[in-house]
Amino acid sequence: MLGLVLAAASCTQVDYPDRFVETDGVPTLDFVRYADRDVIITQANMEEVVCLVGSNLTSIHDLYFNDQPAILNTSYITPNTLVVSVPKNMPKEQTNKIYMVTRDGTVVEYPFKVLPPAPKIESMSLEWAKAGETVTINGSYLFDPVTVTFPGVDPVDAVASDGSSISVVVPEGAQPGKIKVTTASGTGQSVFMYKDSRGMLFDFDGLTGLDKHGWNAHSSQDADEWSITGRYLQFGDGVVALNGDWEESQYSFPYWPGSWNEPENYMDGDWYTPRLCDIVDFSSWQSMALKFEMCIPASNPWKNTPMMIVFGGVDLISFGAVTTDIYGNACAGQNNKYMDGSDGWEMGPRVFYQPWEATGSFDTDGKWITVTIPLTDVNKGWDGALATSEINEATFSSVWFFICNGGVEYPKASCTPIIKIDNIRAVPYK
Repeated sequence: MLGLVLAAASCTQVDYPDRFVETDGVPTLDFVRYADRDVIITQANMEEVVCLVGSNLTSIHDLYFNDQPAILNTSYITPNTLVVSVPKNMPKEQTNKIYMVTRDGTVVEYPFKVLPPAPKIESMSLEWAKAGETVTINGSYLFDPVTVTFPGVDPVDAVASDGSSISVVVPEGAQPGKIKVTTASGTGQSVFMYKDSRGMLFDFDGLTGLDKHGWNAHSSQDADEWSITGRYLQFGDGVVALNGDWEESQYSFPYWPGSWNEPENYMDGDWYTPRLCDIVDFSSWQSMALKFEMCIPASNPWKNTPMMIVFGGVDLISFGAVTTDIYGNACAGQNNKYMDGSDGWEMGPRVFYQPWEATGSFDTDGKWITVTIPLTDVNKGWDGALATSEINEATFSSVWFFICNGGVEYPKASCTPIIKIDNIRAVPYK
C-alpha cells in the first residue's frame, strides 16, 4: 500500500502561508468525528465532510481514504484538527483505512471505512419471475451485506458480485410493486415494478382486451410448459427460415386500431379496437419504455434479421377503409405502405431490435428475460436512417412487430429461431 500511495499524484492544496505552516514529524490521529457535530465515527459516506482529530496534523502532506486522494484545504488544517471531504470516487482497493503521508514519505495508517452511496436499481433480469426463481438485479453500489424487499414480504438476503449486480431468489408471497435494495449505505427503490401490469397492451390472455388485429396477425400460443403467464406470442415454428426477407407468415404481429364503421370509431360501436394511446397514457412517452418478456430456446437461436417495432398514428394506418374518423381526422385504412414508405406514403417510426448483433447468435437458453426498449429509440425509418416524421402521443396508436431486414443490408445467416414474447407493455422507466 505504501508504494501505491507514494506513486499516486499529490493531493491538491490551497496554500495560505500566513495561516498554515507545515510541520515536521509524523501525525497522530485519535479519532474521526462529523464535521458539524461532536459525534465520533468509524465510517462515512463518499463526499461526506469529516473532521480528523489528533496531534501534529499539520505534518500531513497527502491524505488518502483507501487508495483515493482527498483534497486538502490548508484553511481547515490546524495542529489538532483537519476538516476534509471523503473522496467521491470508488476505490480500486478497499482497505478500510486512512493513509496520512508526510512530506518525506512516511505513512501513518488509521482504520476507517468509506461507505459507497445508497444503492441504485436499474433493472431486473426477469420482472415477471415466479416465486422460487433466481433473478439478477442490476444497478450500482450493490455491495454486501445486501437485502432485497419485494412488496408484501420480509426482506431476503441477496448475493452481491462486483457492485453492479446482485442475485436473489424471489420469495413466496411476493406481490406486484416496486422493490427495494438495502445495504449499509441506505436503501434504493426501483422505478420498474415486479409483475408490472401498468400500461399492459398485450398479455394474450384477454385481460387487456387487445390481441391481433391486422393482416396475417400471428396467433398466440396456448399455455404450455414454456408459459410465464398463460398464453403468449410466438415468432417462428422451427421450420420456416428467417433470412431477412419479407416473411409475414411466421414473423409478423400487427395491431391496427379501428373498425369497419363509417366514420371509423375506436372506442364505441358494435365492433372496434382502440388505439394504443386510448389504453395507455403516452403523453410522457420520452420517459417511457416498451417492455416485454422474451424466451428463445438454445435449440433455435436468433442469428440474423432485426425485429422492427413500428408505431404509427391513424393518419398512417387503421383497420377500416380510408375515411374520416369520429374526430374528423383522415385515416389511412389497411395498408403496408407505412412500413417502407412505398408510393410516397410516410413511414412509421420504429426501432431495430437485434440482440444477436454483438455475437452473431442470441438465445436465452430457454429462460424468460425482460426486454426494455426506451421509446426515444423509436426514431428510425425503413432504411435505418432517422425518421423524418414528428413523434408525439398520437404516434403510439398502432404497433407492428415485424422481423425483417428492411432497407438495411445484413450478413446472410439463415436460421429458424423460435421467439416467445409475453406481457407487452409501455411503462415509465426513468
